[in-house]
Amino acid sequence: MKISDGFDARRLRPKGRSNWRSRLSAAFAALLATFGVLLIMAGAASLLGHAPALGDLNATPVGSAVALGVGLLTLWFGVWLWRRSRRRMRHGHGLNIAPHLMKKHD
Repeated sequence: MKISDGFDARRLRPKGRSNWRSRLSAAFAALLATFGVLLIMAGAASLLGHAPALGDLNATPVGSAVALGVGLLTLWFGVWLWRRSRRRMRHGHGLNIAPHLMKKHD
């Protein structure tokens, strides 16, 4: 088949919108996951008997267990939000194609 000189394949896809919102949410999610890891480390260190890293908040075993639990939840939420925003950034908005036919990048 002959392709004419005026053919431009980029015209087949509509111009996508900017994905700054997804990038900002991915950065926020990474910060949340980092904060969760730091809370987990502080809670675990306090439970293992080292000096309390958060002052009076985790001076007792109950407080350090709470810090560990909140850190785990924060880490889980940060990773979930990061994966969701990455999936939204990678999602093609132009052509409809079955997901199992697309290349796996992540």
